[in-house]
Amino acid sequence: MRLLLLGCTGFIGSELVPILIQSGHELTIVSRKKSRENKFAKYKEKITFLNSNPSSTESWEKGDLGDAIKKVEGVINLTGEAIAEKRWSKQQCKEIKKSRLNTTSELIKAMSKLKKPIQVLVNGSAIGYYGTSSDMIFNESSPSGKDFLATLCERWEAIANKKPRNTRLVIIRTGIVLGQNGGALKKMLPVFRAGFGGPLGNGMQWMSWIHRTDLCRIIEYALTHQNCSGVLNGVSPNPVTMKLFCENLGKTLNRPNLLPVPGALIKLLLGDGAKVVLEGQKVISNRLSKYNFIFKYSELSHALLDITKS
Repeated sequence: MRLLLLGCTGFIGSELVPILIQSGHELTIVSRKKSRENKFAKYKEKITFLNSNPSSTESWEKGDLGDAIKKVEGVINLTGEAIAEKRWSKQQCKEIKKSRLNTTSELIKAMSKLKKPIQVLVNGSAIGYYGTSSDMIFNESSPSGKDFLATLCERWEAIANKKPRNTRLVIIRTGIVLGQNGGALKKMLPVFRAGFGGPLGNGMQWMSWIHRTDLCRIIEYALTHQNCSGVLNGVSPNPVTMKLFCENLGKTLNRPNLLPVPGALIKLLLGDGAKVVLEGQKVISNRLSKYNFIFKYSELSHALLDITKS
């Protein structure tokens, strides 16, 4: 399948792109940063790289993006500023929203103008859609929450749902992604390896996690299975508490798990963004079960062992 990829040059894209190439898909990768092209240099004969701003109307109407989308059959849109990397200042919150809403809006407008509709759109979202809770269990049919992230995800999905009628849409609400060289473990692994690891906050918050490999496999599954549409929760079947997560990580690394990080310190560093790591949600995927999707890493211990083996 010929695919246009937006927001796929970072942590998830670094594994997704090789998987898609190995499966025989033809890729056009879009990035604002030309330097990201170097990341996929060894695949340069198998991909087309566009240095363009997908949140700009001009890029779609007068730039290369407008031509590129006419030649593809599917689109993967995972655009978005990282949620928990920086303190939630007014400017950062604006960027978090803009990076998702503007790009997706421009994409949908461009798709709506095509004479031949795109066959499938796989669009990103997050389990932040559900809000946070210490005791509720959320699945794809659960209602949205009311906080900043929930409202953002609801708006993001609403824009994607404006796609042309004949385009199949799959929205993936992604959980906490675990993998090498990025994601939730990027900052945790050095601390744990040094012997200073411990749970964040009280440790009782839920972590609905997924191995990066399985998330990439879900994305490809959504692309290639015609019966797959609507919302999928991109989470493993076995969410854990932060305390259990850190115990597993310490055990995998053969390091102690003794020093919890106070919630007050995390709030000082991240402001309102601290709720992403201090207040969790227990999320499962009823729909992946119905599709009989088989996870490669359904257990946390196996996922951490794979990620930390090198």
